[in-house]
Amino acid sequence: MTDDKVIEIVNQSLVEEFELDPGMMTPDVFLVEGLGFDSLDFVDVVVVLQQAFGIELREEPRVREVRTLGDLHHLVIEKKRELEGLKQQ
Repeated sequence: MTDDKVIEIVNQSLVEEFELDPGMMTPDVFLVEGLGFDSLDFVDVVVVLQQAFGIELREEPRVREVRTLGDLHHLVIEKKRELEGLKQQ
């Protein structure tokens, strides 16, 4: 899966789950200040993305560092690469 496809799926998943304006989905938008997410929303984000990609994010310490949509894209891309690397070995 390409990085662009991962970004597309992340954005589409969040737009659908949280009824967001697709035009707001830019890498530099802050999840709290820009998209209005709160701590409960972050739990839902993790669940939605785990289901969309088959990756484990709940115990991932890097989740706490996510501030922007771009940070989230980067994290999911890294996790997908890690998972794909493990499958290839």
